[in-house]
Amino acid sequence: MPSTRLNKYIAASGICSRRKADELIESGVVYVNAQKVTELGYLVKEKDKVFINNKLIRPVKHLYYKFFKPAGYITTSSDEKGRKTIYDILPENLRGLKPVGRLDKDSTGLLILTNDGELINSLTHPSVKVPKVYLVSIDSLIHAHELEQMANGIEIEKGKIAYADIQVLEAEKNRTMMRITLYQGMNRQIRKMFEYFGYEVKSLKRIQHATIQLEGLKRGEVKPIKPREVKDLKNFLNRVIQNND
Repeated sequence: MPSTRLNKYIAASGICSRRKADELIESGVVYVNAQKVTELGYLVKEKDKVFINNKLIRPVKHLYYKFFKPAGYITTSSDEKGRKTIYDILPENLRGLKPVGRLDKDSTGLLILTNDGELINSLTHPSVKVPKVYLVSIDSLIHAHELEQMANGIEIEKGKIAYADIQVLEAEKNRTMMRITLYQGMNRQIRKMFEYFGYEVKSLKRIQHATIQLEGLKRGEVKPIKPREVKDLKNFLNRVIQNND
């Protein structure tokens, strides 16, 4: 292994992003061999051993999967209320992976699973406007002025303004089907936006997260993300981050 920047080495262990690794280095909890290192540009050599809070860390092989979450499961590793979690149905060898963001218990669709802490941070950090696309149906016909309000932003909680790009796919007296794109990551954002107008969300399915799509997966199925797709995803994120700077 050639020399690697210390923050990249830490991020490659899967415990955090490079930005968080910089914070750990500056805080004085990172040691290389027996030496405390607080220099952000420090280079780690092949035979060096890196410790954080006296715990040895090593780079791991990054894994990338996509999962079609069914309804009835929460997106966490355990639940004090005893509810079913996605880890109850994931293959045992994938239970060390973390979901990128969350879907609530009644929602379905795409979850990216990975041990790449830096990728998780890039996809979920509030400053990085990553598109997430959903198919949503509600229990009524929606009005054009309400769609306009949601595009301009509505206050779903005190001090929290939520936005959504909405395309109506089907409109009937007792049902509206929409394609909704979010660039925020607020808890239960879509449901709260429709509750604001008195509508009930009947179904909510995420079909895309950044460049990764649900297409090709059956409900409850998990598949590896192809290396080309991972590369395209990281290139997309780099462009988004550069545009935000």
